Amino acid sequence: MIEVTAPDGRTLRAYDVPVDDPVLTVVWHHGTPNVGTPPEPLLPASAEGGIRWVSYDRPGYGGSTPHPGRDVASAAGDVEAIADALGLDRFAVLGHSGGGPHALACAALLDDRVVATVSGSSLAPYPADGLDWFAGINPAGTAELRAAVEGRAALERVLTASEYDPEMFTATDHVALEGDWGWLGRIAGEALEGGIGGMVDDDLAYVAPWGFDPATITAPVLLLHGEADRVVPSSHGLWLTHRIPSAELWLRPGDGHVSVLAAATDALDWLLSKVDVAGT
Repeated sequence: MIEVTAPDGRTLRAYDVPVDDPVLTVVWHHGTPNVGTPPEPLLPASAEGGIRWVSYDRPGYGGSTPHPGRDVASAAGDVEAIADALGLDRFAVLGHSGGGPHALACAALLDDRVVATVSGSSLAPYPADGLDWFAGINPAGTAELRAAVEGRAALERVLTASEYDPEMFTATDHVALEGDWGWLGRIAGEALEGGIGGMVDDDLAYVAPWGFDPATITAPVLLLHGEADRVVPSSHGLWLTHRIPSAELWLRPGDGHVSVLAAATDALDWLLSKVDVAGT
């Protein structure tokens, strides 16, 4: 764990999991609400494949200074500061759920440094032409994101009063959460120990202008989505696939928001396949 100072003076808590003879560095973007520790269930396979993980707590989570009013694009500047501090030139990015849009921001805005991107279970920008943005989102998630559209005060009221609804997840999600990916529940708890500030800033950023157009991404992008996802419907992944010229979609029948991560090790292999092409 290290602390990096952003150009505006904010502190970013970053994490670095080195491996012997690294082939590729992957920057992890966590979901909402989470802290930024690298994805524990993927570490054994990553070590075998020569993948070094770098990650960070998004502003307002864990040890990173809050940044009220941040947009999705701001993640690129934060990642650039961390990469510079660690001496990283070229790297890949991988994000899941709320981390998906932030991974795409790096792909769009750090195109001279990002080799390839995996964006899993990602929202599309709000609003998105031709997409019924709220359709298929579970009731609790719909209430949360509609409140975000109304503004900070409305969102804080909803989040303060909301309770966990297990129906937001599919049966396959619950199986995944009872296994290795129960890690997600643990780090969500760690994130919320610090309050809802990071979650509020995330949600507000999702429904505000992102600060970049996914259509400008040129490096390879893999979009990973569960066809049965009740948190972020697969229609968002399909929209992004049509918007991003370099995108490839893995749409997994029967998978939900969490169980889709069963394909994450294959997604890492996909990233590694781009290394030689990019000359990294």
